[in-house]
Amino acid sequence: MKTDELIDMLGTNLEPVKGGQLRNTLLIALAVGAIAALCLMLAIFGVPADALGGEHFGLKVLALAFTLGLVAAGASFLIRAARPGEPGSRPLVLVGLLFLAILSAGVVALVLTHPAAWGGMAFGPQWAACLICIPLFSIAPFASLIWALRNGAPTNLARTGAVAGLVAGALGAAVFAFHQPGDSIPFIALWYGGPIVLCALAGAILGPRLLRW
Repeated sequence: MKTDELIDMLGTNLEPVKGGQLRNTLLIALAVGAIAALCLMLAIFGVPADALGGEHFGLKVLALAFTLGLVAAGASFLIRAARPGEPGSRPLVLVGLLFLAILSAGVVALVLTHPAAWGGMAFGPQWAACLICIPLFSIAPFASLIWALRNGAPTNLARTGAVAGLVAGALGAAVFAFHQPGDSIPFIALWYGGPIVLCALAGAILGPRLLRW
């Protein structure tokens, strides 16, 4: 068989790739992971008495805005990264801006407070719970996202894994915010942002192993 004939044979009966199928798979994986994380939180802590209000309602809104913003930006990146090629850096810039915003707000809150209160603001009574529970709640979202990404063909496996870890960590943090939003903005910046970064680092390490194709 000549080369031209082989090319013609391979080029026949081609069907267009369904561009939205992979996106829908990732969104379904994101929803499944979020539900699993929420169920785990409820199994451990029960239904929060002040889930929709309470004394720290403003901090809960801030924590949810920060974490869900990271989820949205990271998911936007993953939808592009699941296909071969350069996914673009705009969603990652937004991730950086969200971290910069919460860190800046935390620094401003410390500056406006007497130094004697800084320790109590940064190390609230739930800091250890954040450090343990946020990574724990991120396991199911991370697993579901990795499963969805393996249906695609990401090329930068470490970066894709890192963003999957970040999204999973942010989802775990958002779920934990319903139980304990934190007592201050510095607390949210440190004990929500820190575990999310740790989840991203874990994703960067695991990504090349789990996403290899």
